[in-house]
Amino acid sequence: MTVSSVAEVVDSVLTALADPTRRRLLDQLSAADQATASTLAAALPISRQAVVKHLAVLDAAGLVESTRVGREVRFAVRPDALAVTAGWMTSLAAEWDARLARIKHAAEAAEKRLETDREQLS
Repeated sequence: MTVSSVAEVVDSVLTALADPTRRRLLDQLSAADQATASTLAAALPISRQAVVKHLAVLDAAGLVESTRVGREVRFAVRPDALAVTAGWMTSLAAEWDARLARIKHAAEAAEKRLETDREQLS
């Protein structure tokens, strides 16, 4: 996966997950394995049509998939986009950890030089 495609996936996932209703829908789907829009709407204070719109955003971000079973459309979580986003976050965290370690090392070295200088002056 190219850097730009990873960025696109991460952007769409973070945008989709910025809404608390969509996060709740994703939580519900994770717990239920799969569910219909009607089933999901029953647990939320919004209409079935609103749930369908939220599911469309989640689908566009690659977070859910829909499967037609007879007259029903069932939704389930797709973990791939979440895995890409988690990988990006892990990489970002590792970069910050490395930066903080360098700052800590520089501060400790500076403190050690100060102690040495103080001892030499005494």
